[in-house]
Amino acid sequence: MSEVSQALSMTTQSSLLHPQSEDELREIVAAAVSAQEPLAVEGTGSKRGLGRPVQAARTLSLAKLSGVTLYEPEELVLSAKAGTPIAEIEALVDANHQRLEFEPLDYGPLHGAAPGEGTLGGVVACNLAGPRRLKQGAARDHILGVRAVSGRAELFKSGGRVVKNVTGYDLSKGLTGSYGTLAVMSEITIKVLPKSETETTLVLRGLSDAEAAGAMAASMGSPAEVSGAAHLPMYLAARVMDGALGEAAATVIRIEGFGPSVAARSAHLGQALERVGKLERLEAEASRALWRDVRDVRPFVDGSDKPVWRLSVTPTSGHAIVMSLRMQAAIDAFYDWQGGLVWLRMEAGEPEAELIRQTIARFGGGHATLVRAPETVRAATAVFQPQEPGLAGLSKRLKAQFDPQGVLNPGRMG
Repeated sequence: MSEVSQALSMTTQSSLLHPQSEDELREIVAAAVSAQEPLAVEGTGSKRGLGRPVQAARTLSLAKLSGVTLYEPEELVLSAKAGTPIAEIEALVDANHQRLEFEPLDYGPLHGAAPGEGTLGGVVACNLAGPRRLKQGAARDHILGVRAVSGRAELFKSGGRVVKNVTGYDLSKGLTGSYGTLAVMSEITIKVLPKSETETTLVLRGLSDAEAAGAMAASMGSPAEVSGAAHLPMYLAARVMDGALGEAAATVIRIEGFGPSVAARSAHLGQALERVGKLERLEAEASRALWRDVRDVRPFVDGSDKPVWRLSVTPTSGHAIVMSLRMQAAIDAFYDWQGGLVWLRMEAGEPEAELIRQTIARFGGGHATLVRAPETVRAATAVFQPQEPGLAGLSKRLKAQFDPQGVLNPGRMG
């Protein structure tokens, strides 16, 4: 028996397990399966507040399974161990004038943690993406391959290191968004892309939520190739850029690319938007600062544990859903993804899950995910949107294939 397995068999064992290699990771999972002892799986714990509380005596941390293992800028591909900080990866690719196109958000500050602590494995496991998602897709659309250990303690790999690699079912995309309940990823390969030379954000001031929805829809339908469209209602606008944006409602439209192209496209779209309301512009770094704050839900980073919901709905119905909810509960809200992503904070402290999901259903459907709340609230609430019976059955069968004993993050997804 290995030292890792011996340690796991002792009653005085540590509650925190830190594998430093793929072999150690597999041995830890094997020992947990043998002992029928569940594990909470995490990187640095920056997303511990997502999902329902995990019922496990010990935590499997991938924080020491870290480091970039391959980076070929000319091939637009990067491989890194799952515990590698996203901040480290972003700094590396930025030095080579590249970026992660899905713009992963950082949930740490929303949950009271320091910024920049998230890992590549956590981003992929939760399928996190920021404002550019409406143009470039989610994290799963940028995953080329993974190496992972299943809940059977079997090491497997899926995909590869080239963009075109389609052979059978893409397990790497299946693991993305599974919150560590199917397998523990040890190494992940992603594609990177050249970063924009510059960017401009057009800012419309003083629009109502409904007016903003129309302006964002028109901008997305224009030839301007918009890469971000969000709306910050009155007072919430003051909670980004350290207050530099001011308190007036701000509808923000981002255009990225080469300098002359950005100038031409923003000028053309700006002429049309000036007929809607007062127009301002943010250039280069000021624009980037704004979108970082929108990405990381900065308006609701307030040091509290008031429930925060993430609603994914039809863009044209987002503002109507918020208006309906305002008639029945005390909420604060802002919009991303052209209004298709609605961030809600429940001001009275109650999650109001039934009210929110009934309202969404009345306006055409969607998904509501509780992304911040006290642990006791998350334990008693359906954190994720309840699945239809057919899909729920499929999810259950998939879990049984990958983790039949339920040792990985039990209860995390409900």
